[in-house]
Amino acid sequence: MRCGEKVGKIVFFSKKNSSGAEWLVVGLGNPGEQYVYTRHNAGFLTIDELAERKQIPVQRLKHRALTNTVELAGVKVLLMKPVTYMNLSGEAVGEAARFYKIPPERVLVISDDVSLPLGKLRIRKSGSAGGHNGLKSIIQHLGTEAFPRLKIGVGGKPHPDYDMADWVLSRFTGEDKQVMDETVRRAADAVECFLKDGPDRAMGKFN
Repeated sequence: MRCGEKVGKIVFFSKKNSSGAEWLVVGLGNPGEQYVYTRHNAGFLTIDELAERKQIPVQRLKHRALTNTVELAGVKVLLMKPVTYMNLSGEAVGEAARFYKIPPERVLVISDDVSLPLGKLRIRKSGSAGGHNGLKSIIQHLGTEAFPRLKIGVGGKPHPDYDMADWVLSRFTGEDKQVMDETVRRAADAVECFLKDGPDRAMGKFN
C-alpha cells in the first residue's frame, strides 16, 4: 500500500503517527455500573482483562472512550471502551481512527454475539454487522466493513418470546459466569495472538 492511499474513509500513512499507537483494540459495551457483567458488555470485559494483565487502568477519557496505550505482542495498541453507549460506538472509533491515522484493517473490535453458543469465539477479518448495533455504527463511521472483529458467544435467548434487549442486558450468573470468566481470558489470548501472528493463525487456533 502506498503512502496516502485511501482505505474506506481513512487515509493511511506509512510512517508511524506521533502517538506511537499502531492498532486500535476496541471492546464494545455500555458504560455504567448497571451494565457491568451483562452479555452486551463482553467486549468491555475483554479490554479489562487485557489491561489487568499489563496492570494499567483504562480510564483516560479521550475520543468519547475510556482509553490507555499499551504494548501488546510487540505493538503499540490503544485500548478503547466507548462511553457513547452501544448504538453510537462508531462515533468513538471513527474519531480515534482518524486522529491516530489508523486504517480499518488495524481496528480490532471485540463484541458479544447472541448467535454463538456461550463461550464460543469467532474471529473474522471483515463482515456485516449481523444485526449488532455497535458493529453497524462502526461500519457507518469507518465507511467500510473491512475491519477485523472478535465475536464472543453469549448464547441465544432462552425462549423465542424473550425480549432480545432484556436478554443482552441480563447479567451472567452462576455457571454462565464461570464460563464467561474463562471465555474472557481466552478472548484476551486471542487478541494477543491476532496481533502477534496475524488473523489466519488466530482464527485457526481460537475459532
